[in-house]
Amino acid sequence: MNLTQMHEHLRLELRRRIQRGTVSVSLLARQTGLGQSHLSNFLHSRRQLSLDAMDRVLAAQHLTAADLLPALYPPGVLSDDEENSAIPVVSHAAALFEPFIRPSAVHSILHFPASVLKSIRTRVSNPRRAWQRFVAVRIPAADALAMEPLVLPEAIALLDRHYISLAPYRANRANVYAVRHGAHLTLRNVDFQSNRLVLRPLNLAFPVDLIDIDPGESPSDLLAGRVALILNET
Repeated sequence: MNLTQMHEHLRLELRRRIQRGTVSVSLLARQTGLGQSHLSNFLHSRRQLSLDAMDRVLAAQHLTAADLLPALYPPGVLSDDEENSAIPVVSHAAALFEPFIRPSAVHSILHFPASVLKSIRTRVSNPRRAWQRFVAVRIPAADALAMEPLVLPEAIALLDRHYISLAPYRANRANVYAVRHGAHLTLRNVDFQSNRLVLRPLNLAFPVDLIDIDPGESPSDLLAGRVALILNET
């Protein structure tokens, strides 16, 4: 990867962070000591950063040069002669917001037979098709309670981020989705009524939650993906 490509990867990562509200141009300017106009020109591809300025941005955003390398596993690519495929276990935020998983975002790796992953059907919109497809997340005890007994504390959920349709994967069986609820990821059965996503827990001690769909959004925008597999620790 050359310097121009590193600039482009950094630009795209900063734009994603700005879009999801974790940073702003003014905050980045304060963190780095760089001018807002200088940063804005960089973000709009009108100029590049010096090496010193790039180092300041990386440090301010807790990134490393390794984070600007291409994704570990290109989306949609599963080699026919691979016995297993490696799935990154990532944070909830990475599963929700990062199209391509950066090396530093990987907590651990799970291995699944490639034949199993390739047999899983997709239902995906064109923009999401470019995302790295499979990721896994760990579900802490507090988040697992609402979906007991299907999801137990510290379970790992395999997410198919190319299945963001509310159509049932199997007839007469409700899908479980990883859903963006505020800034958090939650697992629920989901349906859509009166311009709202209805999040249904399995544990009846927990309430049904409703999420209004904002103008310009679709229900699929709030879905990180279908839960394809749950691995409960025993």
